[in-house]
Amino acid sequence: MSNRDHLAPPPAHALLAARAPIAALALLAALAPLPARSLAAQAPPPEVDLRIYEIAEAASAERVEADIRRLAGFGTRNTFSDTLSDTRGIGAARRWIKAEFDRISASCGGCYEVVYQRSLVTGEDSPRIPQDTWVVNVLAIKRGAVAPNRYVIMSGDIDSRASNGSDGESDAPGANDNASGMAGAIEAARLLAGHEFGSTVVLAGLSGEEQGLWGGRHMARVAREEGWEIAGVLNNDMIGNITGVDGVVENNTFRVFSEPTPATDTEQDHARYRVYGGEVDGPSRQLARYVARTADEYVPNLDPIMIYRLDRFGRGGHHRPFNDAGFPAVRIMETHENYVRQHQNIRTENGIAYGDVVEGVDFDYAAKMTALNAAVLAQLAWAPPAPSNVLIGGAVRPSTTLEWEAVNDPRLVGYKVYWRDTTAPRWERSRWVGARTSFTLEGLVIDNYLFGVAAVGADGNESPVAYPRGQIRRR
Repeated sequence: MSNRDHLAPPPAHALLAARAPIAALALLAALAPLPARSLAAQAPPPEVDLRIYEIAEAASAERVEADIRRLAGFGTRNTFSDTLSDTRGIGAARRWIKAEFDRISASCGGCYEVVYQRSLVTGEDSPRIPQDTWVVNVLAIKRGAVAPNRYVIMSGDIDSRASNGSDGESDAPGANDNASGMAGAIEAARLLAGHEFGSTVVLAGLSGEEQGLWGGRHMARVAREEGWEIAGVLNNDMIGNITGVDGVVENNTFRVFSEPTPATDTEQDHARYRVYGGEVDGPSRQLARYVARTADEYVPNLDPIMIYRLDRFGRGGHHRPFNDAGFPAVRIMETHENYVRQHQNIRTENGIAYGDVVEGVDFDYAAKMTALNAAVLAQLAWAPPAPSNVLIGGAVRPSTTLEWEAVNDPRLVGYKVYWRDTTAPRWERSRWVGARTSFTLEGLVIDNYLFGVAAVGADGNESPVAYPRGQIRRR
């Protein structure tokens, strides 16, 4: 029934009331305007959240630069470097990172829990570990007010390396790899400090990356053992270089790497993909699309490049341990790498300057990449979780129907149905469908498109899209 019906009942109602007062009153009650809250729940929420613009615009290139210089100034942050000095080595670096997280937390009344996370790795774990070593992560945790066990995580790496990954003595400032990502996590903590979120936000400095992703392995293992519900991990590994080894200089694009489907999928899952699709629509790929859409909406002059692979060819990063554990995780990084500035002793040969020094970092670009991460974290932490048990049907019909379980979250006001061409890398079209948990798209043949569903909060923030995991059985 339309709002016009509510506002102007036909005269027949009055006649009915005169003849049968009790029946008429019941009918009039049914025709009365719906409460404002009920109408609002069915109206589309805002398309953007103005708070996200404010968060992104507050990212400071000056603060990012100061943090990168401070981290590079420890000389080396190699996993096997000095842990006792106050001025050199990974021990001094991680203590400074914790102190900085503590300072940020103090500025917002203790809004972050700042903790160390330790694990012992030995030569039995890997031939790349020459001696038993404590790998120490530093975490700043902002607990969610609605769903504290739902986590959104941004990580950077604490450690650095020279040409030899086990060399804990030579200078290895690691300005871009990966003081840039670590400085980004620290700056994101500042940007989000003044806000309360429904889900828990974690800013993480991970260690032992260069010797086998040990810090990420430990954190992912803890997450599995403690039953964390991880909505997404944003691994930032090198977000400050704009001059590529190929000679290209570009400061307005970035890459986001994502695996197509979870490593924990079964043979049954792969068999289902062959029949119903979904082989490029796993949770990590949806997270990558989410990152790309955030860049388009909230970060001017920063265009996403979706890379359809887990990581760079033959290489790895700290998102992988989370993927291996079945969590959605992506790698966010610069578009153009410069290999003479990675994993190199500082030196000059044949007129070429080798080494990862601060002169190779563009601080404005690193700040822009940090703004992107903070915007993604804020949206994910304010949004309800993605729908579960999404089903789809429409074989040999001129329409497509989706069904899903209702999301139990006080932030939810409704859902959006998404679809795209089968060859499109990102979602192209969407429709707000209100609070219902099933919807039929008339005129869209299921064979020609891919579909999904997102949950939407009252502030307009959405979950990542959930891809259908099964077929609706005809009843």
